Amino acid sequence: MHLSTDVQMDLHRRMVRIRLFEEAAGKLAESARLPGFLHLYVGEEAVASGVCAALNDDDQITSTHRGHGHLVAKGGDFNRMMAELMGKATGYNKGKGGSMHICDLDLGMLGANGIVGAGSPIAVGAAFADKYRKKGQVAVTFFGDGATNIGAFHEAANMACALKLPVVFACENNEYGEFTPRSKTMAITDIVDRAAGYGMPGVIVDGMDVVAVHEAATDAVARARRGEGPSLIEAKTYRFYNHHGIQNLGLKYRADAEVDAWKARDPIFSFEERLIENGTATSEQVEAIWAELRADIDTAITFAEDSPLPDPDQVLVDVYTGGLR
Repeated sequence: MHLSTDVQMDLHRRMVRIRLFEEAAGKLAESARLPGFLHLYVGEEAVASGVCAALNDDDQITSTHRGHGHLVAKGGDFNRMMAELMGKATGYNKGKGGSMHICDLDLGMLGANGIVGAGSPIAVGAAFADKYRKKGQVAVTFFGDGATNIGAFHEAANMACALKLPVVFACENNEYGEFTPRSKTMAITDIVDRAAGYGMPGVIVDGMDVVAVHEAATDAVARARRGEGPSLIEAKTYRFYNHHGIQNLGLKYRADAEVDAWKARDPIFSFEERLIENGTATSEQVEAIWAELRADIDTAITFAEDSPLPDPDQVLVDVYTGGLR
């Protein structure tokens, strides 16, 4: 697949947006300017960027507890995202959702999710509605390797295949469920082996290569849009930081050599080398993008810090629904 210059630069911009947002959020949390836990997406940028670039604006995604990257890749607004992380009223969820429940329904981002594996059934529900409406929409569910050990994932995969729904299962296999290596929680090496049990095709891609991810996602999305049913993409990737935050907090569970080996394959820097080598972009153009987006991040931080906290009398608004009577 030959990608145009515009597509390649779009993939690059999405990854840099994610990296800068996550690095900034992590530093803010460490300096106590941002409350709560943060599960950073640094290192995995190629997956969200490659997949979301294959989607239409009205396609939907479901996310995970490590969900900032998915929303950014889908076009999320820095100001509203940063405000949400700071618990401010101008945030995506009016400061009530925070990092693990951030969403933007207008962008088709149906929400991050603090429950491991819980996004898959939501995406299957969206895909069922998409098929019913016959508007050609597709849903994608992002999840980690650990989520494939959860019953909700298996139920979702079974229903999606049984009903031939337009959904793509995008597994971000970073080899760890919190602090436990994949090898200690499952007997198989490749998550994609589970696809055949439900009757859907599966493919393994290099999750550090945004082009490889984008090509696989483009094929899977096209298949779903044609009415041929679900697919599973297993992207072999790696998170550069701890399970949450930046520091290890005294928990040593990955060898330095392992982390360094993955960092040497940084998805952004390696892609930039290709862009420059192929003449798609110059080093000056690449640096200009970083500079532009750094300024956007600074603006978002100022916006969030200057925004008001939610009024106490709004604590129950948007939290509960009345139900049917």
